Amino acid sequence: MASIFAHGLTAYAFGKTFSKEIISYKFWFLGILCSILPDADVVGFKFGVAYEDFWGHRGFTHSFVFAILLGVVCTFIFYNKHFFYKTGLLLILYFSVCTASHGILDAMTSGGLGIAFFSPFDTTRYFFPWRPIQVSPIGASKFLSVWGIKVLLSELIWIGIPVSIYILVIRYVKKYKTQPKSV
Repeated sequence: MASIFAHGLTAYAFGKTFSKEIISYKFWFLGILCSILPDADVVGFKFGVAYEDFWGHRGFTHSFVFAILLGVVCTFIFYNKHFFYKTGLLLILYFSVCTASHGILDAMTSGGLGIAFFSPFDTTRYFFPWRPIQVSPIGASKFLSVWGIKVLLSELIWIGIPVSIYILVIRYVKKYKTQPKSV
């Protein structure tokens, strides 16, 4: 898996796409939470859930169906006034994309069993053919090691730089759109 830092940074970048009318602390918190939440499945290890099981790590909670469900639930619970309007649809999209980005980043890591993108319809685990991101260790104590530093450096290159470029492009596009047009 990628680290929580990479997942959170990705959600932050996606959030920069939206207008200031939608953005709030709640928006940022929920977006980042959605990007990290799929890894809650690691709790299953404590209860004997095998890695490769439906509820195992990188199983259903890393799927596109889960991403959409979580996007709908977050929007309905926290933005119910907007749920049936355009803003609600945009919020569902944002929370769903943040959640789905988790599996996409994990599919680019160097370890694990792959991602069940199409669960519950197909529980096959997939990786992308290009996997430059070092897999993050599970647990804070293991993260504070040489392995953790290698993960952060890998994520800086393969996630941090592209996300920074994305944010700069979005900032430029927004600034360009707000400038008055000359005749």
